[in-house]
Amino acid sequence: MAEVRLENVRKEFGGVVAVEDVSLTVADREFLTLVGPSGCGKSTTLRMICGLERMSGGQVYFDDEPVAHLPANKRDVAMVFQSYALYPHKTVAQNLGFALRNLRVPKAEIATRVDEVAASLGIEKLLERKPKELSGGQRQRVALGRAVIRDAGAYLLDEPLSNLDAQLRGDMRAELKRLHADLRRTFIYVTHDQVEAMTMSDRIAVMKDGLVQQCASPEEIYARPANLFVASFMGSPPMNFLSGEVQRDGERLLFRHDGVTVELPEQAGPAVNELAGCEAVLGIRPEDVRLAGEGGVPGQVFVAELLGADVLVTVRLGEELVKARVPAPYDGRVNEGVSVVLAPEKVHLFDPSDGRAVLAARAASVLDRGESL
Repeated sequence: MAEVRLENVRKEFGGVVAVEDVSLTVADREFLTLVGPSGCGKSTTLRMICGLERMSGGQVYFDDEPVAHLPANKRDVAMVFQSYALYPHKTVAQNLGFALRNLRVPKAEIATRVDEVAASLGIEKLLERKPKELSGGQRQRVALGRAVIRDAGAYLLDEPLSNLDAQLRGDMRAELKRLHADLRRTFIYVTHDQVEAMTMSDRIAVMKDGLVQQCASPEEIYARPANLFVASFMGSPPMNFLSGEVQRDGERLLFRHDGVTVELPEQAGPAVNELAGCEAVLGIRPEDVRLAGEGGVPGQVFVAELLGADVLVTVRLGEELVKARVPAPYDGRVNEGVSVVLAPEKVHLFDPSDGRAVLAARAASVLDRGESL
């Protein structure tokens, strides 16, 4: 089994819809991540793939074979849980080999596989310890090892790094990416952390309220978000948004917001033209906002946060706060005057009535109160 396909999958709990009409195809050997806020349905979707949760509707296919009628132990998958789910009374070696013993694999082969997996995960010196004698990172490696020791067609991982501190999460992200490359198997990963999704995935499915909002590569999700939710959820720090109005000035289409005027490109398309005279939301990433001594939109420094090589500067523009990511060092002081310049080719535009993107990262020119920057 290599390909996993979901068709119109649905789950209700007592009349409450947790997952609604999800259709996805996870290709052979792909690393696909389901990402979204708590309660969006991502873990429930994973549990339906695994067979731990019965579907209310739809179908799951493994290599074109329907599996909704099969219990979890009859599906060719291995699961890694957030809580590690290790047997506390068993040693690391016994935990690793447990699934193989259930499959009646010969003892000599189990011992060989345990040694191989332990070495690949750097836990070969921990084989005689019990879970209580391990750190959080070591327990996570054992949980991963217990899953990958089986030659499963797909590996399902439900927020496996959420209990680790920031440095360990970074280390384990690299471990997981390397493990996927070594195993050459299908990985379906669940997380609420968009950094994990962006750094590890071949594709990302962004979920909200039980629905997939967009499924695409990390580059596509970041550069061309399908709607306001995806644009706001994916990115750290998140995208800036300004609510304003699209206005027609002769042959030109302009976005105006409290002193900020953006001339939209001539080839903006019919969706933008339809917004003429209507409200709209402009979005721009912090790294595409430049701070200048003059010539831009006047504002005041609200706060500056050192991120290491970069500084995240929050600027007050009238009633709005706009974040700019600039190289360190930055010596701007709180309440100091500064000019904000928006990178014109990086502007996004959204229809606030339904949140859909109508313009993404195209050439534009930015004006301040009618004067060219």
